[in-house]
Amino acid sequence: MSSTLILSAQDVDKLVKEISPKRLIDLMRTVFQTLSASHEQQSPPSTSPLLLETTIQTPHRASIETPKHTTLFMPSRMSSQGTAIKIVSVPKAGGGDGLPATTVVIDEATGGIKAIVNARNLTAQRNAAGSLLATSMFIPKYNLIQEPMTLVCFGAGAQIAAHVRLFLTHYDEATSDRTITRCVIVNRSDNVRLQTLVHDLRRGHPNVRVTSYAFTWDPVATTMSTQHAEVEAAVRSADMIVCATSSETPLFPSSWMTDPNSSSLRRRCCHINLVGSYKPTMCEIDSELVRRARFILVDSKTACAKEAGELISTPGMVVISKAGEPEIVDERVVEIGAFTAPLHDDEGEGGVTIFKSVGVGAQDVAIASLIVGMAEQKHIGIKVPFE
Repeated sequence: MSSTLILSAQDVDKLVKEISPKRLIDLMRTVFQTLSASHEQQSPPSTSPLLLETTIQTPHRASIETPKHTTLFMPSRMSSQGTAIKIVSVPKAGGGDGLPATTVVIDEATGGIKAIVNARNLTAQRNAAGSLLATSMFIPKYNLIQEPMTLVCFGAGAQIAAHVRLFLTHYDEATSDRTITRCVIVNRSDNVRLQTLVHDLRRGHPNVRVTSYAFTWDPVATTMSTQHAEVEAAVRSADMIVCATSSETPLFPSSWMTDPNSSSLRRRCCHINLVGSYKPTMCEIDSELVRRARFILVDSKTACAKEAGELISTPGMVVISKAGEPEIVDERVVEIGAFTAPLHDDEGEGGVTIFKSVGVGAQDVAIASLIVGMAEQKHIGIKVPFE
């Protein structure tokens, strides 16, 4: 009799703790490189038997609007990993906190359901791993000089919690020349979620100075509050920034990325990860900052042309192709899977680098398959008869 493995949030959290940052980075590198390689190949017709041998299949996500949520359906297949579909409900006003998410893993031999995985925190983990991969391309762990760094995050949900923990573990003083010694978390309000996150980070990383601010940037404000001044100072000094919100307005102005004494780009490089927005109407940074970036990495050019509000709203970045589909035409925009990291000359070049991710289904297939494999080996989870 066939059975289905059920993995709860607690099961997933237990297994995730056993995965090193390096393993997560390597997994996401494989996903993105496979995805970019598949984009370069001529796709066979949907009726062709060659489709079965295609390395990766990632249909565009579908969505359904309900009164309190936007529910997203993201199917994907990687020939080296398997087949799965993730279902995420993004809350609207009154829809509650968090992102309820479930990944259904398919048994390709029988066509049945192999596993049902609580993916609420797993989604945040795979996004954090993608961001860390992009960040490490511009900010390596190893350098000739011991160098303290500042991480600034906007948001306080599961996405930010996963990013901060993964980044602090990766850039740790015991294993890295370049160490995060300061972490600043900026949230719309000083709520329980923010307070809990800060408390947990201070307890888990006592050598990191963790501070938080309840702040929303107001472009028309005529006076500057103490919070405003301190958040601006943090952004100006940041080596890396993570934005994980559903904001429809920029979280900070591009002017904060310039030398305060001139209009030139800052001398020190800052890498920005944008993982919150997923609709054309959403944007976490302004178009001016997008225009000034040295490099813009994306998880998928096809997906970002349709969903990345920061890119879509930047004039000349996205056009409609002859086939009637949106297309990114700016040569600075490169898929992370096809990107060759430059020599690490950030101190000489200065400026800003960006990674924009809207999430691709192949990431969910890869990390869910990894978790399910670990669970089977360690006999974690519940097996339920399904016939």
